[in-house]
Amino acid sequence: MFQIDLVERCKANDRKAQLRLYRQYCEGMYYVAKRFVNDPDDAEDVVQEAFIKAFQKIDQFKGEVTFGAWLKRIVINKSIDFLKTKKERFQELNENSIHIVEDNDWSVDNGISIEEVKEAINQLAEKYRLVVQLYLMEGYDHKEISQILKLTETTCRTRLLRGKGYLKELLKERRYGTGS
Repeated sequence: MFQIDLVERCKANDRKAQLRLYRQYCEGMYYVAKRFVNDPDDAEDVVQEAFIKAFQKIDQFKGEVTFGAWLKRIVINKSIDFLKTKKERFQELNENSIHIVEDNDWSVDNGISIEEVKEAINQLAEKYRLVVQLYLMEGYDHKEISQILKLTETTCRTRLLRGKGYLKELLKERRYGTGS
């Protein structure tokens, strides 16, 4: 059965089609959620809520992107909502007056593993971690990230640049144990 047929059956409230779609995407969406919320139980909860919302709003799926991409956006938004509810308050910095210089060099020393990079990303402050994850791991551009996080593109670029700097420092500390 083609994916579009499955989605159409889901729009008709076919429970078997919903289960098939769930089974097809649940593992991948779990890993997306886990990258954001870190805790396996919380990631499962986020995925369940995302699927519930997806099935409730499936009529809004127009096929302009793949179903997986549409669902991934829901999972990311639910993950961010979850993180916001865990925080009592956000303090917004005025980052609009800062001039941003694009720096697309994301290279690291050859001796650093992907796992070490992921661990270092998880150590970043949340406002930097979210932008770095969305940019590096999920492949979103600044405009998409600013829409997801409800930030200006300038703030998004600032946070990415700063997050990258902090990430490089964390990786240096791991590599040399000194941070210098």
